[in-house]
Amino acid sequence: MGITDKMGQISRRDLFRIAGRYGMSSTLLAAGSFGGAMSLANLASAAESTYERRFSKPAKHTLKFGAAGFNARNLLIERAGALEFARDLESRTDGEIRIEFIGDNQICGQLSCVEKTQQGIVDIYAASTQNSAGGAPYLNVLDYAFMFPGRASQYHFLYHPKSQEVLRDPLEKRHGLKFLFSHCELRGIQLGLSWEDKPTVTKLEQLFGTKNRVTGTQLGRIAMQALNLNPVPVAWEETLDGLKQGLIDGAETWASAVAYANMSPVVSQCVDLRFFCGTEHTSMNASVFDGLEGYLQDAVMESAYWAQVHVQAANEAALVKTVGFSDPQLPGTIFAENNVRNAFLADDQIKMAEEMCSPEFQPQLWTEWRDRLNKWSGGLDTYQEIYDVAREVPADMLPENVEPRRWWKG
Repeated sequence: MGITDKMGQISRRDLFRIAGRYGMSSTLLAAGSFGGAMSLANLASAAESTYERRFSKPAKHTLKFGAAGFNARNLLIERAGALEFARDLESRTDGEIRIEFIGDNQICGQLSCVEKTQQGIVDIYAASTQNSAGGAPYLNVLDYAFMFPGRASQYHFLYHPKSQEVLRDPLEKRHGLKFLFSHCELRGIQLGLSWEDKPTVTKLEQLFGTKNRVTGTQLGRIAMQALNLNPVPVAWEETLDGLKQGLIDGAETWASAVAYANMSPVVSQCVDLRFFCGTEHTSMNASVFDGLEGYLQDAVMESAYWAQVHVQAANEAALVKTVGFSDPQLPGTIFAENNVRNAFLADDQIKMAEEMCSPEFQPQLWTEWRDRLNKWSGGLDTYQEIYDVAREVPADMLPENVEPRRWWKG
């Protein structure tokens, strides 16, 4: 059962009425915990008991959590772990830390959450690392083309002590952000309605010369230009219209983002190019973290670890059972109901794309950014370090089989 079915009986107005009484955080935390269909009455009841539990004693620290696009309707489509983290941290600290969860772009959006966290307007945020790279350019370190062979290698890297050295420490030092956890997918090209009557893409060259929306990542553009995919920056609110009218051919993003952001009605084909990261991550203002008592810092890290483990299993299941990103496609999924076809490219086509744009085969395209990121990291060869860790697990390993590790414990 999809989140839309669960929330089907509850209007936005009713949701805000419950939130007006018990607070949006308690309402969303309650909604996120439902396993089946929810009615207005049982959501109200769950919100009330959640509120009573959360406010049974005064909090030592109340942290504002700005989540770009997440709301009660989509938090069970892309399983990025934001609410699970909030719920676990409140419970783990017995309410000493309370999270004020502000989703649905109400306090910050995909491009602005990072800066609002750096400025201290919010304490924690969830948004894609690619969109956040505008305000924290070191996040580009995840976006070298074809650095990760699959989702398993992404999870393996995030759990690996090397991620502390290559990703987390430089990000904290340079941009004041503590990278907590992330969901892992790889980006492809989501073709709009002008491709509805065309055959399913099987060859890379069918995409050459198409015009595609690009996100905030600088490194993603390098790959798209090398693949002749004409990256054009288009505002998010204009992307859906562009895909519908055929003003752009497609957009680079990942499968569950199409489903959660309501893009499915204007996407006809989901081309699994897997050419760089799609990572909806959660980070925290580092000085806010440093200001917590030691035992509460430990709790934040344990909750981040728990959220990472949850995301790894839950998003893999949701991709197949909720989104419909599989072959064969399950009926009743968001893709199936919106006639979104999956175009899973053969290995030789992925190899061709890799040879056209990756640092391994086209090092000259990446020199400027690679030198910059290496300098910011304190002299590491960022691409090679991550590339090597990503290949410690088999390329065809199932992502849910990656062994979780507490990355900060080495």
